[in-house]
Amino acid sequence: MSNADTITDALRHDILKGRFEPGDRLLEVSLAEQYSVGRAAIRSALVELTSEGLVVREANRGATVRRISIREAIQITEARSVLESLIAAQAARHATAADHADLQQIIADMEAATNSVQGHAYSELNAVLHRRLREMSGHEVASQLVANLRDRAAHHQYRLALMPGRSGESLGEHRAIVQAVVARDEDAAAQAMHDHLSSVIEVLSRWGDTQG
Repeated sequence: MSNADTITDALRHDILKGRFEPGDRLLEVSLAEQYSVGRAAIRSALVELTSEGLVVREANRGATVRRISIREAIQITEARSVLESLIAAQAARHATAADHADLQQIIADMEAATNSVQGHAYSELNAVLHRRLREMSGHEVASQLVANLRDRAAHHQYRLALMPGRSGESLGEHRAIVQAVVARDEDAAAQAMHDHLSSVIEVLSRWGDTQG
């Protein structure tokens, strides 16, 4: 892996984890110092993250962490619904017994995080569950597209996980997905994923109404 790839991964990680908030300026000189690399590596990373939709570069202002509107977050989730319903169905077809045990353990961990009101932990486990489903599906194209879409709306996803009562609703939705995958019911898995992401869209829409 090249140095530029390593820095791109590190900067992407820090943006997704909230070290850099939407709207924050990403100054090449400052970033080069923080990551102990040359400005060329930072510039390359910013170009790549711009193509992924995480960063926006503007004349006379430089690079900033891209702000995602509620409207765009909804559209991203609509696109994810189509792709992740396919992924859930494929996971139901291809997942092994070991995969089933892994999914059930993640659900147990999510339940524990919900009961202890650990919003940060629940958000992390949410991401892990969706990633494992992508891996189990074996559908590389859909998985790559979904990973990019999730990254672009990561800030909204994290905030949703911290909303009062949302983790409990989300837990039931994810449990239904896992139950269908374990039962190897492809149609039920796809429907459960569709229902889950429809719920996310509904919450985003209500949130957008309050912001408006």
